[in-house]
Amino acid sequence: MGEPKYGTMKKKIVFYDSDKRYADLKIRLQHDKLSQARFFRGLMTGYLDKDPDVLNFVDKLKSSEPKTIQNKKRNKQIRELINRGIEKVDKVLLDPDEIENIFDILEKKDLDT
Repeated sequence: MGEPKYGTMKKKIVFYDSDKRYADLKIRLQHDKLSQARFFRGLMTGYLDKDPDVLNFVDKLKSSEPKTIQNKKRNKQIRELINRGIEKVDKVLLDPDEIENIFDILEKKDLDT
């Protein structure tokens, strides 16, 4: 048998925190009707997909660390680059209505010929 395809193997992510914070987390998750797995996977997805809300929180988190205060300018530049990249992708991508219009035009052209 060969190796499993990359991206299909499950990996465990583990970290430790206090029993108090763990209990508080479980209570908040129950209140919001979220499982622990869904919560952390959702945050991870937002972070990896560069969700602006998650990135704002990450920026706030990074700026609260004493060692990273000097990197605020660098963090701001990185955020601007990410935002410009998102804007460029949005300009290039067609929305569903535009795609439908293209297909309508092509279909009409096929009927006319």
